[in-house]
Amino acid sequence: MEDLSFRHATRRRAAGTRKLAVIGVVASGNLEVLAERVLPDSECLVEIRTAAAGFGEVWDAVIADFVKGYSPGGLRFSINDGGARPDTVSLRLAQAARLMEEDDQ
Repeated sequence: MEDLSFRHATRRRAAGTRKLAVIGVVASGNLEVLAERVLPDSECLVEIRTAAAGFGEVWDAVIADFVKGYSPGGLRFSINDGGARPDTVSLRLAQAARLMEEDDQ
């Protein structure tokens, strides 16, 4: 297992008031993403637990691209990876960010 952590400054706070979102499922070739609104509005943290060791540079590039595109300020993402490809990682992060844009009921 490898644990990775990426902290980024963001341009703005993520929209919405939802406090928590879960998307995906840990299985072969997939991943689970937990998003939580727990950080200052100008920060984003992505923590990853993966069995596929040695892909830190790929993770770094995918996460940087996601943060640049979505500016998910105030959100911490916890990822449990089951060997997902970079396009699947991007999809799941985008889905989690979109869910967080909703307002709590």
